[in-house]
Amino acid sequence: VQLQASGGGLVQAGGYLRLSCAASGRTFTNFYMGWFRQAPGKEREFVARIAWNTGNVDYADSVKGRFTISRDNAKNTVYLQMNSLKPEDTAFYYCAARRPMSSSYNYWGQGTLVTVSS
Repeated sequence: VQLQASGGGLVQAGGYLRLSCAASGRTFTNFYMGWFRQAPGKEREFVARIAWNTGNVDYADSVKGRFTISRDNAKNTVYLQMNSLKPEDTAFYYCAARRPMSSSYNYWGQGTLVTVSS
């Protein structure tokens, strides 16, 4: 199983980026796909998740209204559209996959760095 995250970069405050997470190695139809982030010196935190089969989504309060998670079944890819970026959004962003009955995420991709300048 491989989760390949990409799309990070440097952007000014108020700008936007779209992160991608390409999933391979198995079928993720019944999985939950999540995005997490970790800023320097801080703990990893939940950002957003999507149920692959139903499309149901959930967001951290800090990103609601600014970030949108989505998936493309044909490409086996999950996206995180990030708008109105703030300096406090600066972090490594990780995608992850969780089996339906699992209490924790089972697979993790490598991080992609998002830097938001003020």
